[in-house]
Amino acid sequence: MFHAFSRVVNEARYAFVVLDTAPTGHSLLLMDATGAYHRQMLQQYEGTSNAVHLITPLMRLQDASMTHVILVTLPEATPVSQAAALQEDLRRAKIEPWAWVINKSIAATGTTDPQLLARLAGEHRQTARIASGLARRTFVLPWLPEPPVGVAALGALAASGQA
Repeated sequence: MFHAFSRVVNEARYAFVVLDTAPTGHSLLLMDATGAYHRQMLQQYEGTSNAVHLITPLMRLQDASMTHVILVTLPEATPVSQAAALQEDLRRAKIEPWAWVINKSIAATGTTDPQLLARLAGEHRQTARIASGLARRTFVLPWLPEPPVGVAALGALAASGQA
């Protein structure tokens, strides 16, 4: 799994790569393996002429000019807490998330439905939590009847001003 992950990270030198992972132990174990590999390579090549050319997958992930980590969450307590924990793990690995996306926001729909309005208090708490220090950039996507799939649908969402 680590070798496949490393290969995909390396492809980012030439192409746009999306790694979609959940903020679970499996993703964090992969990050730990990446860090362990990084430390092993640095130790192995320390003091050699090859050390100057060494670029590990972790170094690529830490390079903010190459990697933009975007945390996507629902505006609910558990998903926001999981994304916040993942962010802390990433920061310990010296990987700074570029932005957060709050997905399926009821507030962004402009609803007047009484039942949905009752859910808004919780959503507002989580959105405020994200905006008050968790994220440098935040994008809010409304709850849509059909998910935007593909470049054209995402472009239409951006053009509509809903993104």
